[in-house]
Amino acid sequence: MRVLRPRPRWALLLLVLVLFVAACGDDEEDQEGSAQPQGDERELTLGTKDFTEAFIVGELYRQVLKFNGIKVTLRKDIGPTEVIDKELQSGAIDGYPEYLGVAVTVAAGREDAGATAEETYELAKDFYAGRGQAISEQTAFENVDAIATTQFFAQKRGLATIGDLKELESFTLGARPEFRSRQQGLVGMRDVYGLDNVKFTELPIGEQYRALDRNQIDAANVFTTDGELGSGSYKVLDDDKRVFGFQHVALVIDEDKLKELGGRKFMRIINDVNGRLTTSAMIQMNRDVGVDGQDPAIVAERFLRTAGLLEGRGA
Repeated sequence: MRVLRPRPRWALLLLVLVLFVAACGDDEEDQEGSAQPQGDERELTLGTKDFTEAFIVGELYRQVLKFNGIKVTLRKDIGPTEVIDKELQSGAIDGYPEYLGVAVTVAAGREDAGATAEETYELAKDFYAGRGQAISEQTAFENVDAIATTQFFAQKRGLATIGDLKELESFTLGARPEFRSRQQGLVGMRDVYGLDNVKFTELPIGEQYRALDRNQIDAANVFTTDGELGSGSYKVLDDDKRVFGFQHVALVIDEDKLKELGGRKFMRIINDVNGRLTTSAMIQMNRDVGVDGQDPAIVAERFLRTAGLLEGRGA
């Protein structure tokens, strides 16, 4: 019979040391993992505003984040900045894509939104940082408020710029309700261009082109990436005094949620999308959805696959 002898003390000490080192290694892995939780913990509630382009950008973010292992609950059609910003502050949503000129003038309440796109970005970044929020890099495209008429009306009245509207005895402007009280809206048009001859008509977003076509209004507030503008039927009046500011888009997100989702690694995912969103790409997607009636989710997926952002391994 073989007799088992007690192990020498040095062997027991060696075993304890090995177990201690292994435990330390496990702790380090757990600490690294806590910076970017896996599985069900990686969740985000994302909101969008109430128009076609916002739906598309929301879908772009949702799908690319899902591909990278983050579960996104997308709350669409919440409303303009006046509404959706309150949802962000209350914690009902963790973030949403925002237009930076609007962020500075509406959310931050400044009259001066910056003389350049870079200045506007920095003003928005500082404002959100003061509230415990962060923003991504801005998109390659900007979608600025604009005033448009039919080509026929512009030619008949000799209109090329917003300032030219002052020469009319009066004109009817159709726009979404919040446009009436915004500095980068009717207030600014009156202050900067002296347009005291305007009659304001409230229109839901998406109805302004139909109203122009039916001669129900003379001019309309539109967005410079609207798909309808590709038809050539409308004249966008030059905003030579830049009353509508600079309107690139950035994701606004709660800083605590950002850290939970991986911080800079998370932002790189969003920035990769934003850097590829050119004006021509956005106009085409807006046309696909707003004019041709395609599903925003399908349009967004097609763009992301073409851009190579749904290939390879997710984060």
